[in-house]
Amino acid sequence: MPPTKPETPPATDARDGNRIAKLLARAGIASRREIERMIADGRIAIDGKVIDTPATILQSLRGVTVDGNPVQAPAPARLFLYHKPSGLLVTERDPAGRPTIYDKLPSDLPRLVPVGRLDLNTEGLLLLTTDGELKRQLELPSTGVERAYRARAYGTVSQAQLEDLIHGVEIEGVRYGAINANLERRTGANVWIEMILTEGKNREVRRVLEFLGLKVSRLIRTRYGPFLLGDLAPGEIGEVRQHDVVAFRRDPTRNPPPEHAKAPPPRSRGDRTAAPARTDRPVRAPKPGPDAAEPRKAPRVVAAIKPKRFYDAKEKGGVTPVKPTRAPVRNETSSRARRTATDPRRKDAARDGGFIDKPRAPTPGSRPARASKPGGTGKPRPPRTRR
Repeated sequence: MPPTKPETPPATDARDGNRIAKLLARAGIASRREIERMIADGRIAIDGKVIDTPATILQSLRGVTVDGNPVQAPAPARLFLYHKPSGLLVTERDPAGRPTIYDKLPSDLPRLVPVGRLDLNTEGLLLLTTDGELKRQLELPSTGVERAYRARAYGTVSQAQLEDLIHGVEIEGVRYGAINANLERRTGANVWIEMILTEGKNREVRRVLEFLGLKVSRLIRTRYGPFLLGDLAPGEIGEVRQHDVVAFRRDPTRNPPPEHAKAPPPRSRGDRTAAPARTDRPVRAPKPGPDAAEPRKAPRVVAAIKPKRFYDAKEKGGVTPVKPTRAPVRNETSSRARRTATDPRRKDAARDGGFIDKPRAPTPGSRPARASKPGGTGKPRPPRTRR
């Protein structure tokens, strides 16, 4: 009978825990790469003993210190939605000194890591989280989280060409997975295209559209899984509710219904197309005509507006209208009596009891005396002179 080998006790699997870099990243200390640098610099210790390898496996962060300070237990994961404007880099620092998203984020936020990346000229929804494990769950293509983009491109493309992308495409040796692309509308020489994909490789949307002969002029990410850009203005940030984060972790492939997932088309300076007509308005019943059972009411007659007089007008421009006054009544004294009172010769003639109104000699430039009418007294009319 051959000798039996002694039974060896089963080896304890060290993989029951997690790497220290992963635990510290979940606790919000720093990114995994930064923690590896901190370990190489001797800044992290366990129970007072400095560790020298990032491959250390731990069950928890009990006894772990960073720069002599104990590390707290990781808080529940938080997720933020950020509307990234165009012209910002998705990185903590840039050697060339270009602006990054961290230069524009509020200073009172916790340490956040981006979920995926958006190019310098790409705008739209960017997810930021405090949990490295949630970040990895959102980024992995195997999770199947959808990303929705809207692209404005210059060129000509057909819906049939876009539908062929559902089978994937290979460009310069790189294989891109299935893409659900639809042609939304045309504005002159530009087209708006909606694309839904699950991989999210580097510059995937731009390269696929360039492969179809289009030149992308604007690219917006409108959705990441069940999280929508919505009405978030460029540069604004909002936090996802905690129960929504828990629901996503339970079912990562859950997406909103299509009517909620589709965002309204953005407006730009060169985009002058009219908005689509609304179809959700209630249909109004037609008004009854003259042949209906209930005839229309007769239109109301509006009286003509009486024009206002000058003194009835209201005060305008700071000037109070004044009621015009009549000219003073002339004296009852005749013109002959007035001339007699002012002419000394007429005074003497009137005193002597006789007065003959002789016509004056015509002055140069005056009108000639009119001839008397037949049947009159025969006396010529004196010429008119200006007073």
